[in-house]
Amino acid sequence: MRPDTPVQSYADPISQPTAVEIVDVPIAVTDYERTLDWMDAMVAERRRGYVCVCNVHTVMAAQEDPELRTALSTSSINVPDGQPLVWALSALGHPLPDRVYGPELMARACERAAAVTGQRFYLYGGRDQDALMTLGMSLRKRFPGINIVGGFAPPFRTLTDEEQSAVAEDINESEADVVWVGIGVPKQEKWMASLRPSLEAPVLVGVGAAFDFLAGLVPQAPPVLQKAGLEWAYRLSQEPRRLWRRYLRYNPRFVAAFARQLAAHRGAGEQSRFPNR
Repeated sequence: MRPDTPVQSYADPISQPTAVEIVDVPIAVTDYERTLDWMDAMVAERRRGYVCVCNVHTVMAAQEDPELRTALSTSSINVPDGQPLVWALSALGHPLPDRVYGPELMARACERAAAVTGQRFYLYGGRDQDALMTLGMSLRKRFPGINIVGGFAPPFRTLTDEEQSAVAEDINESEADVVWVGIGVPKQEKWMASLRPSLEAPVLVGVGAAFDFLAGLVPQAPPVLQKAGLEWAYRLSQEPRRLWRRYLRYNPRFVAAFARQLAAHRGAGEQSRFPNR
């Protein structure tokens, strides 16, 4: 299969958006409303799936991590969180008006749940339990009536089988409709893929740093920088010691890898126009 060919590898047909491979990772051609509508349909029909919020780091880390690559290939939807992925989709002939930014997706889902659907949310992640409580209070203040039915901030170490079973039991007993997962790439994708069979909640969504942003613990990049695809530079300025290796490693590799894909795509297009050349 050509790397720019639309793929329909997702199992669930509920308003399923087309997926296009970007550097071998299927990225959905979708927007906020369509993603939220898909989540609502899954909850309404009590069907199970999970959503990965992808940026350049996610795509390139998957090139080196087979377990992450499997988690992305078996997810229900991988939304284009990073502006460079939106540009990549456009270059391949699939323009989108905007990215599906994890914190904004979560905020819009909270607003819709509080005002319309009444969905029950579970929060899994955060720096620690205090940070998770801050997030819960922030969401309740911003979205009055939101129904947060539970939460857990896991330790940074790997959970034992017994601890993992206890978490799954707690989530199931909460009767959550959506589990928001904020433990960072690649842990959250692997966690969702691993726990998906054990959890009764219809939808799991990995949103990375959204927990810190929505709790007000970390400032978000100004909208002008986000639109320009420079959110990484802002985040690097805020947390240079933690992030410099990631951006130095993955950003140039993505540019090179997608340049090769785009060249192959354009070459294939020329060949189809002039088959005898």
